[in-house]
Amino acid sequence: MKKIFLLGSLNADLTIRAPYIPQAGETLKGSDFMLTAGGKGANQAYACANLGGDVRMAGCAGADPFGDMLLASLQGAGADVSRVRRTARNTGVAVITVVDGDNRIILDEGANGEVTPADVQALLKDAASGDIFLTQLENPLPVVRDALALAKGKGLFTLFNPAPAKEEARELVKYADLITPNETELKILSGKEGIEEGCAELIRMGAGAVLATLGKDGSLLYTDEGAEKIGAVDVGKAVDTTAAGDTYCGALAVRLAEGVSISEAAKFASLCSGITVTRRGAQVSIPTRAEAEEARKKTR
Repeated sequence: MKKIFLLGSLNADLTIRAPYIPQAGETLKGSDFMLTAGGKGANQAYACANLGGDVRMAGCAGADPFGDMLLASLQGAGADVSRVRRTARNTGVAVITVVDGDNRIILDEGANGEVTPADVQALLKDAASGDIFLTQLENPLPVVRDALALAKGKGLFTLFNPAPAKEEARELVKYADLITPNETELKILSGKEGIEEGCAELIRMGAGAVLATLGKDGSLLYTDEGAEKIGAVDVGKAVDTTAAGDTYCGALAVRLAEGVSISEAAKFASLCSGITVTRRGAQVSIPTRAEAEEARKKTR
C-alpha cells in the first residue's frame, strides 16, 4: 500500500439539532448537543486511518483542550500526527446546526490559519513518487497551492477536495490529478451550470480527472475518455450529513493507495459515506474498515 500524506484543518465541532433555522433576534430551543473532533482535514485523516490507510497529517491546532481532543482522536484511529504543530492561536471551531439531517456550519479558522510552507516541507520530506497527497481549502490558499505544486512535482498522486470552494482556488485545479467538488463547488470553480459542462471545464483547466459528488444521486467520474455515473449506496436513514464528504475523500484515498482504479475507489467511498450519514457527529460517525466491508457484503 502507498502512503497517504494529508495537509488539512483541525476543528472542534459544536453540533446541535434544531427544528428550523432561527430568524434574526429569535431564540430557539435545540437538542442533542455534541462536542466532537472535526475539521475537514482531521476528518479525512481519521477516515483514512479508520479504513486501513497509512496516513500522515500536517496542520495546526491550538495548545488548548480542543487541540488535545483532536490529536487524541486521530491517534486513536491510528493516524500519524507528529507533523501537526501546536500554536498560541485557538484551535479552529465549527458551530454546526442540524435541521432535518442537513447541516449549516459557521467556522472560526483559529490555528488553521497558521499553517506555513515549512509545515508542508516537513510533511512531504519523505514522500515518494506514487504516494497519495490529499488536501482541502480550510488552510491558507497560498499554502495549499504550494503544497499541491510540491506534491505533484515529487510525483505524488494529488487528490484535491476543493471545500469550502472559492473562486480564487481556480488556479489550483491544474495541480489536481483528481479533484472532488460537490455541485456547488463545481459551479464556483468552473463557472458552468451543468454538471458535465462543469466537469469538462475543470479538465480543460488542467485537472487529470473530476469526481463530482452529487449527494443522494451518487457521483460522476469525468475524464478525457468520457463520463461514468456511480450510484449512491443506501445503507439506512440519513440523520446527519456532517463528515459525509470527508469520509468519501478519505475512503477514496485509501483505495487509491491500495492500487485500485478511481471508479472502484469511488464505489467504496460512496458506501462509506452512506454509512456516515446514518450516524450523528463528525469523526465518531466514520466507519471502520470492518464495518465498511460488512456493509459491502449486504449491499451486493
